[in-house]
Amino acid sequence: MCPDSDASQALVALDALTHRLRRERPWDREQNERSIVPHTVEEAYELADAAHSGDDAKLLDELGDVLFQVLFLALLLEERGTGDLAQVAEHCRRKLIRRHPHVFADTEVADADEVLRNWDAIKATEPGRERGVFGEVPDNLPALLYARKLQRRAASAGRHPTAEDTGREDQESFHAIGERLFALVDEARLARVDPELALRAAAQRFRETIGEQ
Repeated sequence: MCPDSDASQALVALDALTHRLRRERPWDREQNERSIVPHTVEEAYELADAAHSGDDAKLLDELGDVLFQVLFLALLLEERGTGDLAQVAEHCRRKLIRRHPHVFADTEVADADEVLRNWDAIKATEPGRERGVFGEVPDNLPALLYARKLQRRAASAGRHPTAEDTGREDQESFHAIGERLFALVDEARLARVDPELALRAAAQRFRETIGEQ
């Protein structure tokens, strides 16, 4: 890891470059948060792929691409006078401290599941947050991520019993579940059912059912 001074200098230099591109490159000047976010999402998927590849050079490269997206979006806030990179970083720092009282205060937790329950409970009390078990779960997540997030939120609230989480990835289960999902996609294909829409519909029914309890 770079010393603090090196990391700070590198971030400042990249931020300055981001500002220059915004000023001098026509494509950058035309962008706003709505037009740039599809690129941000694409870069996030490429980062996820790099993380699973075991290729550290690729991971470093993709982390840089995502970092540039963060800097660019922070610059758009700066232009509107509603924030900047420093405020983004400070807001994140304070939020992490607030949501980890077992690290930065005297709260005791038994396991990772309790950490997640505390995280969700603290998050629900923050100003401007949508209330309820599924508060602020984005509807536009891909169906698999949407279903997983709904299940995690429900389980954290004690509304969806699940098997014990060991806290580690089991490679045998990883591949077995992948094969089952792949087979289900093939089943959907043969039935002429869009698996994305089918899963989203099931997740939405789950959300509505749990929300009514």
